[in-house]
Amino acid sequence: MAVASASLVISPRKLRSDVYSYSYENDSNTPLVISVLASLIERTMARNERIARNCRRALSKDSRSRVFDSHEIPDMAIQSYLERIFRYTKAGPSVYVVAYVYIDRFCQANPGFRIHATNVHRLLITTIMVASKYVEDLNYRNSYFARVGGLETNELNKLELDFLFLMGFKMHVNVSVFESYCCHLEREVSIGGGYHIERTLRCAEEIKSRQTEDRIFNHIARLTL
Repeated sequence: MAVASASLVISPRKLRSDVYSYSYENDSNTPLVISVLASLIERTMARNERIARNCRRALSKDSRSRVFDSHEIPDMAIQSYLERIFRYTKAGPSVYVVAYVYIDRFCQANPGFRIHATNVHRLLITTIMVASKYVEDLNYRNSYFARVGGLETNELNKLELDFLFLMGFKMHVNVSVFESYCCHLEREVSIGGGYHIERTLRCAEEIKSRQTEDRIFNHIARLTL
């Protein structure tokens, strides 16, 4: 992996090799797909943030699309959260590709759903756990995934059940679908000849900073009423 002074540079060839040739015995580094997925999610959140600012109706009131909403925004960047999940579950790169398929399917099946800071962590731990059950022969219990993801076991159990019903239990991912999503990730990586992760992470940090300022302002406003 080539590392620039302030950014992580990933080539499509390296990404494909990592997804298809990753070995638990020989590879102790975090799979490259995690950095690519984190950056894609961060960009999606940034886009949804812009849409929400320009059109308040973009935030759906449909309870089905708010199933992953949390009352508090976890104080952990997407990249760090995914790295934590990998560190404690050792879910292989293919699990994250399948989770990406599930996220895309979920968004298509539920048009009112938008990935944002209040739901992204719960969405990720749920889809990764379900994908791990689909891909891996051996898996940890839901209670373990819940501890890794910072949730109570009953919370994650409910999220998993709601997710499966909202997906219509369409969890099968055949080889051609898996390959098409790998190709999509490679196309994302190939922009500009390499993928510079830090740019989108900085954008996410700016959004998080604005959200913190908004919460402080709203709290002060309530106190002065």
